[in-house]
Amino acid sequence: MTWYEILAYTVSGALFMLTSIGIGFSFYSPALDKWHRRYLVTLFSIQLVCITLAFIDAIIFFRSPTLFVLDRVINFIVFFLMLPLVSMAAVFLVHSCGEDWRKSPLIRIVFGLSIVYLAMLITAEFTDVFYQHKDEELFIRGPLFPLLVAPLVAIALLTFVGVIVKRKKLPREYYSAFLAFLPPLAVALFVHMFVLFEFFLFLAVGLWAIVILALVVQKNTDEHLRQQKEIMNQHASILMLQMRPHFIYNTMTSIYYLCDQDPAKAKQVTVDFTTYLRKNFTAIASDTLIPFTDELEHTRAYLSVEQAQFEDSLFVTFDTPHTLFRLPPLTLQPIVENAVKHGMRETNAPIHISVTTRKTDKANEIIVEDDGPGITPSDNNEPHIALENIRQRLEMMCKGTLSFSPREEGGTVVKVTIPLT
Repeated sequence: MTWYEILAYTVSGALFMLTSIGIGFSFYSPALDKWHRRYLVTLFSIQLVCITLAFIDAIIFFRSPTLFVLDRVINFIVFFLMLPLVSMAAVFLVHSCGEDWRKSPLIRIVFGLSIVYLAMLITAEFTDVFYQHKDEELFIRGPLFPLLVAPLVAIALLTFVGVIVKRKKLPREYYSAFLAFLPPLAVALFVHMFVLFEFFLFLAVGLWAIVILALVVQKNTDEHLRQQKEIMNQHASILMLQMRPHFIYNTMTSIYYLCDQDPAKAKQVTVDFTTYLRKNFTAIASDTLIPFTDELEHTRAYLSVEQAQFEDSLFVTFDTPHTLFRLPPLTLQPIVENAVKHGMRETNAPIHISVTTRKTDKANEIIVEDDGPGITPSDNNEPHIALENIRQRLEMMCKGTLSFSPREEGGTVVKVTIPLT
């Protein structure tokens, strides 16, 4: 076996494996949109057919020179498929620039060169000026063989020029890939005019296909993650809007009566209510983590307003020595509001609520306890929904968790855990 046989078999075998993997990955990858999936599957499939036929042709050339008729058919198919292999780079360029291929001057020129190429290829089957097949020597180049390959060289060079002209419309990664691929392709085609070089031509196209597959997957994955993050942020905003307080009218009514009964207290409730609303609207507009001290101030303002109405029924204690951490907006306040609303709705007995913070080796923890009636299946899921909303935002924004359980002495314990960063 000669060195050229070893080289041909090695290159074709490696390309066959890479191309087969590329077809499978392109077909099943969820990161590819419809256009890129069809493009890459088509490109890899044409490449696979060319490699397979070229491999068979090499076996015929080295082992069975009497099969020159089959060699003639294979060479025609390979030369025919070289056209889409070279031209598809121009198609990808136009699509990546967001242009309509039907109106693209580059595509029109490529189409014209393709017609010229196909006309010469068909003519080659009836004359010996481009190439010929003999049973002794199989494929032999004719005097005009370089002219046959010239349209392919022109397509590669025109695509390269198009890349330079349209570079501002291209993503930087695509621009670099084109610059790395098109010059070697043009060189391989030029050498192919004079030397048997098709395996190296297929190698250039194969590497191009693999690189483009990787870039498209990365770009689409990044875009998918960006969209998912945007959806998550929108969803978080919706969840926060769903938790806006429903006690505004009661508060305004209380302030109205306090203006006559206790003007000083009415002023204080108005200040607390204003602070509560300001914190609430700021939290709704926020899409990032906020300091715990802000959430604590928000919660205290809310409780001050509630205690103005239920001063003999609502008692709250705070044990929050640890405050140097961040959390999603509207985390603690809705938990406390849920405890107040649930406790006041079920019983006229006083309700006691405690808010505690602590820091462990792995996380920041917030614990809210109440001695109310506790959460039961008969609650129509309202407390569960409120806590589930908070749980989702904790998971989306900081990988935090929320759990709730019955309190041994009666009531509910809600625990928020925020991992240390």
